[in-house]
Amino acid sequence: MRRQYDDTFGRNVKGVLFTVQKALPLLVDGASVILTASNASIKGTPAFSVYSASKAAVRNFARSWTLDLKSRGIRVNVISPGPIKTSGLADLVGPDAAQQQGLLDYLASTTPLGRVGEPGEVAGAAVFLASSDASFIAGTELFVDGGQAQI
Repeated sequence: MRRQYDDTFGRNVKGVLFTVQKALPLLVDGASVILTASNASIKGTPAFSVYSASKAAVRNFARSWTLDLKSRGIRVNVISPGPIKTSGLADLVGPDAAQQQGLLDYLASTTPLGRVGEPGEVAGAAVFLASSDASFIAGTELFVDGGQAQI
């Protein structure tokens, strides 16, 4: 468990913290920072407590950094995907194609839209948050999860 904690928090929390810290001097005033969390951060998920807690920490970075960076007008927001059809998601059950499809079918059944998302749908949300159309959006969490976090 300790190794899982160290790996997960190292990647999802430490990695985010130090990446943003290094990037800040390079960002112009008024820039947009978009962090990636997960809808797992707001709900209980069996066998994913460490992952969920690490993504909740990322969500809190956005809340705090929005205040810390207000003098520079830098907006910090979070995208929290739900089940998105990626190899990383499918690989959770191993290499068997039938098991991977079974996982995707199950996850689709847990979303109000009845399907898993596509990577391009998450990218579209990121483009929106980075754009001037989102110029008055800061410190928020945008769920790209087919409504899964709302039920």
